[in-house]
Amino acid sequence: MPVAYIGLGTNIEPRAKRMQEAIDTLKKLGTAVALSSIYETTPVGYFDQADFLNTVMAIETELSVEVLHRSLKELEGQLGRQHRERWHEREIDLDLLLFGDAIIESEGLTVPHPQLHNRAFVLIPLAEIAPSVIHPILHKPVSDLLADLPIDESSIHVYS
Repeated sequence: MPVAYIGLGTNIEPRAKRMQEAIDTLKKLGTAVALSSIYETTPVGYFDQADFLNTVMAIETELSVEVLHRSLKELEGQLGRQHRERWHEREIDLDLLLFGDAIIESEGLTVPHPQLHNRAFVLIPLAEIAPSVIHPILHKPVSDLLADLPIDESSIHVYS
């Protein structure tokens, strides 16, 4: 069974409650293998908004990548996601980061996530739970991708 790595994010209160609801709901899509710490991160792209909570969850799933992706989008809606301009606040965001060693580029679905290697708010929690997982396009372990990324330490910290 492939392991899917899913990035979760929220910056609309109640953030911690929304995050826990998303984590609990994702467990219905497969077997939870790992869950990173929850990190508080500054926004990317559009800065006039609240800080985000971010985590990464790994699940083993029997679902195909297409069905899993569709399920994530449906779960976002069930959890109250409203569609806004790019980079703006989110009730919940569920991003399929990796799906085993799959490489997929189709309309509406790109795996691995195209910005995975550029985002500290994804790489830090992903490296916490899966440092040796290899990015199937860049052929580097997640820990190396994180080491290559310049990080502003003030922009991300473990949420307490």
